[in-house]
Amino acid sequence: MVEAGALGMLIVVVLLIVAFFVFLYYFPIALWIRTLAAGVPLGIISLVRMRLIGIAPGIIVTNYVRARKAGLTLTVDQLQSHYLAGGNVENVTLAMIAAQRAQIPLDWQRAAAIDLAGRNVVEALQTSVNPKVIETPIFQGVAQNGIQLNVKARVTVRSNLDRYVGGAGEQTIIARVGEGVVAAVGAAIDHKEVLEYPDRISKTVLSKGLDAGTAFEIVSIDIADVDVGKNIGADLQMSQAEADRRIAQAKASERQYAAMAAEQEQKAETQAMRAKVVEAEAAVPQAIAQALKSGNIGVMDLYRMKNIQADTEMRGSIGGSVEGGDGPVAPPPPVPPAK
Repeated sequence: MVEAGALGMLIVVVLLIVAFFVFLYYFPIALWIRTLAAGVPLGIISLVRMRLIGIAPGIIVTNYVRARKAGLTLTVDQLQSHYLAGGNVENVTLAMIAAQRAQIPLDWQRAAAIDLAGRNVVEALQTSVNPKVIETPIFQGVAQNGIQLNVKARVTVRSNLDRYVGGAGEQTIIARVGEGVVAAVGAAIDHKEVLEYPDRISKTVLSKGLDAGTAFEIVSIDIADVDVGKNIGADLQMSQAEADRRIAQAKASERQYAAMAAEQEQKAETQAMRAKVVEAEAAVPQAIAQALKSGNIGVMDLYRMKNIQADTEMRGSIGGSVEGGDGPVAPPPPVPPAK
């Protein structure tokens, strides 16, 4: 019985401790005392209601006391609404305090909108007070004389709180500055003008109003470095010359192949003519034999024809052998006909 009674007392004590901590969780007495000590009293029922609807009362109380001590007329409902919307109550409160100290017009709605847009409102306010320097990558432009220039710039920007929600970011600023730098270099007749007066680029780019529609206001654009790159004009001329050479070579090859085809065609025609001649020569003996058989020619006629053919071949061979000699050679005497 004694052990059962001791166990019962232990359970009661544990339950009382648990109940005490649950009571302190839903009734944050320490936070309520803190508001009283800070001179901005907040009802204990309000703190209990925050806990019941899922709001961390410590964050609300801390920032509410901070804002009221800084002289801001923020309400608990504004803090709770921003917390339930998923915003960063601490960042917005600190931004409001900093804006008041720097005498920058910033109301709660705008600060809350900037924070809910996913941007750091404290950083935006700091950039508005202390302008930020953006280092651009190297932009490559080509002057009208064909010389490439590599330009690197530094852009000093200040946050524009009126356009911070919905305005373009740093990447847009860099892209627009790059476009202006390339256009300014391309407008130069000689690259030496850019090397001698680099401030002309910054003045030309700055006058284009590149910060329109962005979350920043461009304060200045300074040319940090200008280097001479390739001779693009000479490279283009060399490429054009190489292309012309290849075109001419292709046309010459085309003409060569056409000549070879014509030559082959002529050879084929010559071979065809020779084949016909050979065919005709092969038919001569048959015709002679037929003529002898039919009695159209006699043996003496055939002999005379052979004699004339031999005489013709001999004259041709003699004429070819003495071509280019000292004088004409007398023809051989004719062969007398056989009796």
